[in-house]
Amino acid sequence: MKIAFIGVGAMGAAIVPHLVANGHEVSAWARRPEAVAGLAGVAPLASPAQAFTGHDVVITMLADDAAVRAVLLDSGALASATGDPVHVVMSTVSPALVAEMQPLHRQAGVAYVAAPVFGVPAVAARAELNILAAGAEEAVRRVQPLFDAIGRKTWRLGDDPVRAAIAKIAGNMMITMAIESMAEAATLTESYGLPAADFLEVLTQTLFACPSYQRYGRNIAERRYEPGFRLALGLKDALLAGDAAKARGVDLPGAAVVRDRLQHAVRAGRADQDWSALAEVGRRST
Repeated sequence: MKIAFIGVGAMGAAIVPHLVANGHEVSAWARRPEAVAGLAGVAPLASPAQAFTGHDVVITMLADDAAVRAVLLDSGALASATGDPVHVVMSTVSPALVAEMQPLHRQAGVAYVAAPVFGVPAVAARAELNILAAGAEEAVRRVQPLFDAIGRKTWRLGDDPVRAAIAKIAGNMMITMAIESMAEAATLTESYGLPAADFLEVLTQTLFACPSYQRYGRNIAERRYEPGFRLALGLKDALLAGDAAKARGVDLPGAAVVRDRLQHAVRAGRADQDWSALAEVGRRST
């Protein structure tokens, strides 16, 4: 397949080599041209609009709603599409933007598949992402070989792309709450002389033996926060969860507490650290 990839950050740089290795013809665009230049076997695109001309699939992985709007909508890139490409949106964006984009895709003759992922760049580099896919059956079928090339499993969530968007937002909300729960528990055990490392090793090998708890529990225990997922992006997703809940009249009291603590961490200068640095907010307050 001829694939155009828009938005080559850390995740994109980990994903694109798998597409190339599986025999696909890949072109890419990024705000920083050097990000594309560093990808072997990938042709640079001069603009996002070029992605929607002459390609079978366009994959976008942009940081937030504002970036998606600027790069795809305000630029006219989507409206200029030719042929009948499938647009795979791997960005974590709001349900409101997903709903807004669907008629714009229909007008442009572009099939829309939402496919946000669970996994950090290291997971993407191993082609072990979990992909949350929602969109028209035929469109998802067309891009399934790409998902197979980059992921461990594709989770099909129906025809409405909003379902995949809200699943990703809710899942990320749960991760922030997991980080907060480990941070608070470790603060409690430390106050009684039990090191966080000892306590979290027990918990992440027994009651909470899963990758997210293990990865972020290790960060908290070692107090090492090299970014796998930047805290600023975690705050962005927490704000998306709050907005999505407000739109449906849903109360998320626990999530509101974590959102406030993420904001505190950003103000404390931790925006570019891993989101597990949220734990340091609790440690400093005790």
